[in-house]
Amino acid sequence: MSIITPNETEASRLTGIDVDSDETALRAANALLKRGPKTVIITLGERGSMIVFGDASYRVPPFLVQAIDSTGAGDAYNGALATALAEGLEIKSAARFASVAAGLSVTKLGTAPAMPYRNEIDAAG
Repeated sequence: MSIITPNETEASRLTGIDVDSDETALRAANALLKRGPKTVIITLGERGSMIVFGDASYRVPPFLVQAIDSTGAGDAYNGALATALAEGLEIKSAARFASVAAGLSVTKLGTAPAMPYRNEIDAAG
């Protein structure tokens, strides 16, 4: 499975579509699908994420926290997404797991020091 996971700014730059709503996120995701990946997940920060593949699209709600530093959120999201998929979770559950990991990561300063441990993700999710 090929997956691309741009955030809303990256998706906007890649497609020329200003990603500022669910509708524009869906349009941008569909534009990216035409370029080759089988699945597009656009991360939308505090608005969660949108998964698009084939004719299906799903909104994944955010894991709500008091954010301090979002520097490593994308790294936390992608690492957790890869882990969940490798463990056999389907894409929606994997994206939810990744959302929890990214949410936890923004509650601390820095990047590597802010990455949550697996037991923290499991307990929060």
